[in-house]
Amino acid sequence: MYAIVRSGGRQHKVAVGDVLEVDKIQAKPGDTVELSTLLVVDGDLVTSDPWVLAGVKVHAEVVDQTKGAKIDILKYKNKTGYRKRLGHRQQYTAIKITGIDSAAK
Repeated sequence: MYAIVRSGGRQHKVAVGDVLEVDKIQAKPGDTVELSTLLVVDGDLVTSDPWVLAGVKVHAEVVDQTKGAKIDILKYKNKTGYRKRLGHRQQYTAIKITGIDSAAK
């Protein structure tokens, strides 16, 4: 059984026991979070009806708060002496999927 969930504007394919990194969630390690479900596949049955999926939640436990790799941004304009250096480091939350509710019709 797996589900397609939405988190941080992205979609992820998850199954029970998976650990994935999503954009930062305001939760401490050990907290439980619920993710909204877009699609549930249970063996041969595929559920994508929004009325049924409104009651289906994916439960996950926060494992860790991490940071991604540093991205260097360099701006340069020729012949003007303009140089600018910026950096960015995205913050992520590692979550472990603990359960997927079954889609009951």
